[in-house]
Amino acid sequence: MREIVLIYLDRSGGLQKFVHDCKKYNDSKQSYAVYRFIISINPSDIAELDATLGNYILHNPIQAAQIFQSVCYVAVKTLSLVEQLHTEAQINILLKPTHVPSLPSYILDLSAFPFNYTSQRFYEAEGIVIAMGTVTKYTQGARFLCTGETCPFSEGFRYIRVHVPGATESATVRNDFVCSLCSSPLQEDRKFRVLGDKQIVEMIDKKALNALKGYSNNKSHFRIQTFTVFLR
Repeated sequence: MREIVLIYLDRSGGLQKFVHDCKKYNDSKQSYAVYRFIISINPSDIAELDATLGNYILHNPIQAAQIFQSVCYVAVKTLSLVEQLHTEAQINILLKPTHVPSLPSYILDLSAFPFNYTSQRFYEAEGIVIAMGTVTKYTQGARFLCTGETCPFSEGFRYIRVHVPGATESATVRNDFVCSLCSSPLQEDRKFRVLGDKQIVEMIDKKALNALKGYSNNKSHFRIQTFTVFLR
């Protein structure tokens, strides 16, 4: 799969964009805990290139991002793109699909029952924004160090925490992490914390427009409920 990923990135222009993004990081001369890269992918093109990889990206995007992460790390080290980057865990890949297949199973329909949205895969949702919160900060990535003075993990980039979709803020940064080697508490190196913008949006299904227009679907009663979307 790594070979297919490299071929796709080269053909789609994603590799050139990745190199350009690396240059911006390298020119800044600032060390980060996490280097974040957004990679645009066309699921149809990938499926034609390799159906297994295409399905993996659509249905297991978090795991698929790890394959892209591995390929990008090799590219960084082979081409010496970012001098400040030390470990593969410091690369945070966000896969951004151009579209999802136009099939019912890929449409997020909260009025359907039973709800089968436990998998962390891509869905398409269409609705009306009825409220927006203010833009706030959240932690995209952080570096932790072991507090044990003689522990080899008291320096370096062994412990990198990266925010993943669906996780809470405490999953990235909190004070009860322990070293896997000596069981000493881990302490965040705050100067390496990477922040991003977050906004909370309240949406309502587009079917609500029918109710607002006075449209009747011959049902004795129905209920419309908003859902929350986190934009990061």
